[in-house]
Amino acid sequence: MLYRQRLQRLFAVGIAAMLLLTAAACSSPSSGGKEPTAEGKTEELTVLLDWYPNAVHTFLYAAEQQGYFAEAGLKVKLQTPADTSDALKLVATGKADLALSYQMQVAVSRSEDIPVVSVAAIVRHPLNQLFVPAASGVKTPKDLAGRKIGYPSLPLDEAMVNTMVEADGGDPASLGYVDIGWDLIPALATKKVDAIIGGYINHEKLLIEKEGIELVSFNPADYGVPDYYELVLTASEKGLERKSGAIKKFIAAAAKGQAYTVSHPDEALGLLLDQQSKDFPLDPDIEKQSLAVLLPLMDAGSEPFGSQSEQSWNSVIDWLKERGQIRKSYEAKDVFRNL
Repeated sequence: MLYRQRLQRLFAVGIAAMLLLTAAACSSPSSGGKEPTAEGKTEELTVLLDWYPNAVHTFLYAAEQQGYFAEAGLKVKLQTPADTSDALKLVATGKADLALSYQMQVAVSRSEDIPVVSVAAIVRHPLNQLFVPAASGVKTPKDLAGRKIGYPSLPLDEAMVNTMVEADGGDPASLGYVDIGWDLIPALATKKVDAIIGGYINHEKLLIEKEGIELVSFNPADYGVPDYYELVLTASEKGLERKSGAIKKFIAAAAKGQAYTVSHPDEALGLLLDQQSKDFPLDPDIEKQSLAVLLPLMDAGSEPFGSQSEQSWNSVIDWLKERGQIRKSYEAKDVFRNL
């Protein structure tokens, strides 16, 4: 099953850390038969995904296969880092030009003087939600009093659940936390825990429900946690100075890829599935459902694709500081740019 493959991969991370696995699709990017229109030489960009290629990356593969990167005079190399936490380090040290990462993680990294900057918001709302079986009788987070919450070793996830329960009028001290690593799906399916945090509504939730377990999900943004950007595109400060023009072109081409995905979801998803990693094959039905979940959460409305607000970053920084996740204060303008 796909979740077992994910677990095997994550357990292998400790051995494979800092190695880059080139996605099978990206060894020879297609220009879709269109020639670059940029004046002069083609500019190259190395872009790290946050995980192996899946539905959330459809817009990138659409941009590649439809020739939007080539039209912008770009040669884009999409790669998968061995560990999701490596991407920011690799960008910060100049080993990659751009990386998909997470707003919360970027905010914490910036407080640790890692010189990374978010240049676009990709998924604009939380995917990481609190899941409980529908048969559990839990109606709101405060009903979890006395129950076991499984989480993947991350203090940030624990802080999120505490905030949610507290905002709902409950007592976080009544919760029992069980560190289950990334063993999220089996832990819930075997009733080792009563709820899990760290799973995504466009992935783990779909896989669990495919196993026949109906879930109720609680959105952190409905219970005291800022409505944060789940996925953002990052660059280093120095990289942004050196390649700001190419990065702007990349975002514009990616926006075209997203527009194509919105208007042709089945065709765009087909492009991704055609180029999926042989090591981590995708379930087409799950990915189709995933894309349907993702598209509304990636919609910037009247704002340009990828746009970010200072308010969002301030809310995240303030919440992280309040919950003891960062100690060093800094201003929102230091951690994001709208290009």
